[in-house]
Amino acid sequence: MNYFSIDYAQARNQFVEVAGANGAHLDSHLHALKGPRGENLAVDLAWFGSRDAKRAFVALSGVHGVEGFFGSAVQTAWMDRGEYRRLPDDACALLIHAINPFGFAWLRRTNEDNVDLNRNWINFASSVPENEKYEEIAADVSPVDWSEAVRAETGSRLAAWRERNGMPAYLQAVTSGQWRHADGLFYGGSGPSWSRSVLTEIVTTLLDRAQRVVMVDFHTGLGLHGYAEPIIHRRRDDPGFSRTQAWIGATATSIYGGGSISAEVRGDGISAIQNMLPNALVDAVSLECGVLSIDKVDIALRADNWLHAHGDPGSSDAADIKKLIRAAFHSDEPLWQGMALGQGLAACRAAMNGMSQPAA
Repeated sequence: MNYFSIDYAQARNQFVEVAGANGAHLDSHLHALKGPRGENLAVDLAWFGSRDAKRAFVALSGVHGVEGFFGSAVQTAWMDRGEYRRLPDDACALLIHAINPFGFAWLRRTNEDNVDLNRNWINFASSVPENEKYEEIAADVSPVDWSEAVRAETGSRLAAWRERNGMPAYLQAVTSGQWRHADGLFYGGSGPSWSRSVLTEIVTTLLDRAQRVVMVDFHTGLGLHGYAEPIIHRRRDDPGFSRTQAWIGATATSIYGGGSISAEVRGDGISAIQNMLPNALVDAVSLECGVLSIDKVDIALRADNWLHAHGDPGSSDAADIKKLIRAAFHSDEPLWQGMALGQGLAACRAAMNGMSQPAA
């Protein structure tokens, strides 16, 4: 079986079929909207082991929609290869497939409301965070026109901003999250998204009995081609960082304080999940696999954002932009897929081993 699918529909079908063939308990949360060919959209769950298990391994895919190919492939391969048979008697496994099914199906990093799910987990009852640096470049990052002349103009101004402030500052400004521009990049939303509500329900109802939870969350788009960087959403002086690094490996980085390919973000789901289970010891890793260079990813994100904010997704331009965004977050190259799958499965096995490590 080629575990990497051509689209969301195939990915979902493979996940469900393989889960059923391997005796998983299946459940689904159906989305109200449909896919590009009228197909149903859903968050699908595959559960192995006892619901009363004290230890749980969780694999999460599709937080950023179009990035879902990687995580879906690893989840399907994990089941197909019988990795669940390695679970100890007092442990279970929960595979959460395509938590952002709309983005996966429509090849968007964001959801149906242009919300970045990993910027959506803030407390909307209080004032939203400010991102002054994004305000400086907001009009150029997401222009209302995408003509060749405008792309050249805005690209030149953004290049000048990066020259003055540096690439790390640019990535922090653009990707850390913003809550003022609903039609902009890395928008965190104005309230909890559908996917946030579904994931909250899944975690709090299915993992509430667990005392030890280990999680791998799959992402693509940042870093060296084919290298999957393990990123821990804890500060390095947090005991949880050392505990998690002990099972995922010494190459793991922290999302805080620099050193990671990822900028420091606000409102991410992994941090929220770690706080959502107060009676459990939770270790979580984001596995970020690089595909293309950051400049190509940047232009793909800007083009796709324009298409859905100001363009026509049904126009002739849409197909080229969708090829661009898909290529920025997924590769059909067998070598890349082999590297990604191998590292993904290794991370899952490391997490399962981590369930048995001492808490100290």
